[in-house]
Amino acid sequence: MALLSLPRSLFSHSLSSPSHAITSRRNRCFSCSLSVSKTSNATSLAILWFKQDLRLDDHPGLLQASKFPALLPLYVFDHRILSRYNDEKLELVLYALEDLRKSLKKQGSNLMIRFGNAENVIKELVLEVKAADVFAESGGGTPFYDIKNLKVLPASYDEFEKLQLTVTPPLLPPRLPSAEMELDWGLLPTLDNLKKFVNESPSKWNESWALLKEMSNETISQKHLSKSGKQNVVGGGTNSVLNALAAYLRYLEGTARDDWQEVHEKLRTAEIRDGASFFALFGPALCLGIISRRRVYHESIKYEKERNAGFLSPFGYSTATVSASADTVCSMEWYWLLLLRSQLSDGGAYPIRIWRWNGYLIQYTVVGNRGPAVLLVHGFGAFLEHFRDNISSISNDGNRVWAVTVLGFGKSEKPNVVYTELMWAELVRDFIIEVVREPVHLMGNSIGGYFVALVAYFWPALAQSVVLINSAGDIIPAYTSPQFTKVRATSGATWLGARLLLFSLRLSLGSIVKSCYPNKTERVDDWLINEMLRASYDPGVLVVLESIFSFNLSLALNYLLEGFKGKVLIIQGMKDPITDSKSKVAMLERTLSWGRHQGIGCWPLSSR
Repeated sequence: MALLSLPRSLFSHSLSSPSHAITSRRNRCFSCSLSVSKTSNATSLAILWFKQDLRLDDHPGLLQASKFPALLPLYVFDHRILSRYNDEKLELVLYALEDLRKSLKKQGSNLMIRFGNAENVIKELVLEVKAADVFAESGGGTPFYDIKNLKVLPASYDEFEKLQLTVTPPLLPPRLPSAEMELDWGLLPTLDNLKKFVNESPSKWNESWALLKEMSNETISQKHLSKSGKQNVVGGGTNSVLNALAAYLRYLEGTARDDWQEVHEKLRTAEIRDGASFFALFGPALCLGIISRRRVYHESIKYEKERNAGFLSPFGYSTATVSASADTVCSMEWYWLLLLRSQLSDGGAYPIRIWRWNGYLIQYTVVGNRGPAVLLVHGFGAFLEHFRDNISSISNDGNRVWAVTVLGFGKSEKPNVVYTELMWAELVRDFIIEVVREPVHLMGNSIGGYFVALVAYFWPALAQSVVLINSAGDIIPAYTSPQFTKVRATSGATWLGARLLLFSLRLSLGSIVKSCYPNKTERVDDWLINEMLRASYDPGVLVVLESIFSFNLSLALNYLLEGFKGKVLIIQGMKDPITDSKSKVAMLERTLSWGRHQGIGCWPLSSR
């Protein structure tokens, strides 16, 4: 597969083209130039559109644009992007833009501020200033590895690591030309004005839905189901974030500086499991492009060498903070490359799309353009392709079908977080609100069925109906008083259990999966097994497996379903090897007035 070696011309589009495309994800290793004239001369001007790359440091697009005699930096407050941000993230954007404008002014330039649809704003601005080119970073950020000689991206992370690719050095800010003309540069809005703009935008969700997204399960239930409240994030401009990174890396050294002590306190609060504090603190800054992944890696390795007389140990990093920062950005880069591989050459039956949830990459697909909306949610260890035989048939019956690979599975990102059934339920909720944007018919399999039941119970306005296929969750008659464990702590037992489980799964995956497909074992083909094995080598997979030992399904399934007033269909396979189906069906019939069981296996492909 010839990844990342396609001609640059494939990613340049005229503004007069029907798509008005500015960038391409496939060419994320280069700033994308959008030519509006065939030639440029000594007086030509370029526009640099800042999107989620709010920095001058390590910015390839800025380097290319700075070669023009005149440069006009631009940021567009586009409601399609901002409507997905909470108030805290909107505030981070304003802080970053204020710092970016100051940095540009120090070089004799400025940052133009505009509001509206980015494509329309840029098209009008190009005509106004007679710009020759528009530059913008693609969604993947700056190039990370030296891949100029890489012809094929390995399918699994263990094979990718064997390549031992060099991480390219970050770029210093170039000297910038100015736009020598009288222009209205615009004013940065206040946070209140920005929130008003977002709330009044045509793409803002229904107000009641927006409120639903702000309400965690804890807020609704008052039972401490999940954590809420403001996060301990690092914000400001690039220099502020770099200073915080220096403090983070040097945590073991101690400090008398107040600003560094503040970072250390945030680290201790966010370290809910080993290494989890890095993305908790710096994730928003990375997602907004205030600092690049490559810069984080460079600063981490630089500090590691300072501690070890200029050497890197082959046995790992010397501090947990260096390990957390370097491993996190390398993992993020892998999942971005994996996304590109999926979009370019996987040859799957359905187009792969990408959605960012809390900064993480989530893969999904959608098929059909008419009819009711249906959302398919897979079970533990599975991914959206487990519905490969179901998506088309449901769509052909006159439905629009979405299938999502939730966080921690398949080719979606597997970050170092504490995974809980409540977190996954909130992901499904946000997917409905942000991507589908209308109530859906929810269909969940195995643990995905439990996620679906949670969504239907806590946010019933999002669910038209519920279909559960061999759903996880206990059936408890006369259940009225749920008990919850707020903290999901890991232990030595969970650490060891996850590794033994992973070893066992890799050793006997084929037979395990076939037992879940008793009616049609031929559907357990090489592609399915190979993809599950591939995912088992992804960075972060052990963290996901540890969650098995801390699942809290104490909210009874029948309790959740009784709280949902819409239509419910329960399908329980009598050949399910994971569940005592006879007992479960008996309990369902005793506690619920609806239900249906069939002689199928555990996963939906076997029923086709």
